[in-house]
Amino acid sequence: MVVYVDTLFLLNAVVDYLLLLAAARLAGEPLRRLRFALGAALGGGYAVAIFLPGCAFLSAPLWRGASALAMVAVAYGGSRRLLRQGLLFVALACAFGGGVLAIGLMGGTPLALGGGVIYTPMDLKVVLLSAAACYLVLTLVFQRLGRHTAAGGELARARLTLGERSVEVTALIDTGNTLTDPVSGRPAMVAEGEALAPLFPGLSRPERGDLLDPAAGLARLSAGPLRGRLRLLPYRAVGVERGRLLAVRADCLELDGRGRGPVLVALSPTPVSDGGGYRALIGPLEG
Repeated sequence: MVVYVDTLFLLNAVVDYLLLLAAARLAGEPLRRLRFALGAALGGGYAVAIFLPGCAFLSAPLWRGASALAMVAVAYGGSRRLLRQGLLFVALACAFGGGVLAIGLMGGTPLALGGGVIYTPMDLKVVLLSAAACYLVLTLVFQRLGRHTAAGGELARARLTLGERSVEVTALIDTGNTLTDPVSGRPAMVAEGEALAPLFPGLSRPERGDLLDPAAGLARLSAGPLRGRLRLLPYRAVGVERGRLLAVRADCLELDGRGRGPVLVALSPTPVSDGGGYRALIGPLEG
């Protein structure tokens, strides 16, 4: 079989990008698309390198593992859930590999070369459409398997908008969460400050110190572009009699694509989920 380097690179890079993106979506991680693209390019380059003269040794399991680790480090580096992200990516890659094998057997045309590299002589458009379809199927399946099972709770895709910036996180609709906006009386959201970092411009981005000391954070940030949007939100929890969180009023909240209007978002300095399945909490919204 004649292998075309450009097709080999593009096909593997696109597949790796979709897998990296799917893993991030399922884990509720910020979608750092440029980093995903760099990680995917690394995977595409590895696929090409295997077939270069004198580089056949790169197809060994050790090198395949090193390539996967490098992709995960580039795509998710800095995440506190790097190990979880890596395992989820590997699980998706294995599931996708099974789908590729099934498609090859049904179509009578091989879709894989040695070393786990994806390649086919079929029309590239057909293959890319198949890859996109596999991505959608895998995302739906893993979302179903990972659905939160706590009584009265369910996961939703939350999109927050602040000015011209927006960010998506996985949120738990928690019936036990009674935190409300003192002004509107509507449920307030609690989200991990790290997950909402892309929502804030430059020097106006709350740092970890601002979240640990909300009063000082409010004083530091209120003089900038966030003037009038920040406030201290009091709360009570087990072991915390009178706590306060730094909160920002977002312009719009969308839950699973449905607009819910403005919302007050409290920024938590710590994870809100033990397992990392969601990164925000909000009480049930009427309507």
